[in-house]
Amino acid sequence: MDIAGKVFIVTGGASGLGEGTARMLVANGAKVVIADMQADKGEAIAKELGADKAAFVKCDVSQEADGQAVVAKAVAMGKLMGLVNCAGIAPAEKTVGKNGAHSLAVFSKTITVNLVGSFNMIRLAADAMCKNEPEATGERGVLISTASVAAYDGQIGQAAYSASKGGIVGMTLPIARDLARNGIRNMTIAPGIFGTPMLFGMPQEVQDSLAAGVPFPSRLGTPQDYARLAKHIIENDMLNGEVIRLDGAIRLAPR
Repeated sequence: MDIAGKVFIVTGGASGLGEGTARMLVANGAKVVIADMQADKGEAIAKELGADKAAFVKCDVSQEADGQAVVAKAVAMGKLMGLVNCAGIAPAEKTVGKNGAHSLAVFSKTITVNLVGSFNMIRLAADAMCKNEPEATGERGVLISTASVAAYDGQIGQAAYSASKGGIVGMTLPIARDLARNGIRNMTIAPGIFGTPMLFGMPQEVQDSLAAGVPFPSRLGTPQDYARLAKHIIENDMLNGEVIRLDGAIRLAPR
């Protein structure tokens, strides 16, 4: 797929991996809808990228009406050919901690935002893509979601987060199979330890320790690393129904 001239939706596009992806897409000639809850940041990035190239829509990805508004905006901008799901939350809480049992509300919210939200955007974007005239390759679109190495190596306090990301891993292949007849691909990226706003909220010594734990390269991943892989997935139409770990060979310890 040629990125230039196409329209893409990036959830969580106002910061971190999503912002890096949105910037990459515009730099390669695409139009982007930034879907995020952070209105001030999202609007500022869209303005910086250019009114003819980017738009911001405030969106809770777990809400059907919000997702529909994002897709409608994208379709109004041109040929919607891609969705990159980067929106997510990462609470930490033990199954049983000092204050008792894990909050059920926190567990439910994590699943709702990370897993249900990703699927909500996938189903709505795919429905719109099904109406596209196919490219020369027969392709009508590509979907990319963000899991995490925690889907495989969940650490202490990550039951909710790991469950939500494991769900994204688990639905990657069946969605790809569902949409194969429509010419729509579905892929997932599972990042390792990345320098995002969620991680930068941790103490510096913790950040340094995490970076040192990556076998090679021994550094935090960057939004640009993620965006480069997203670009390759978009352009390589043999990539479908798979989860790619982007982690420098790290395997997480229990804590």
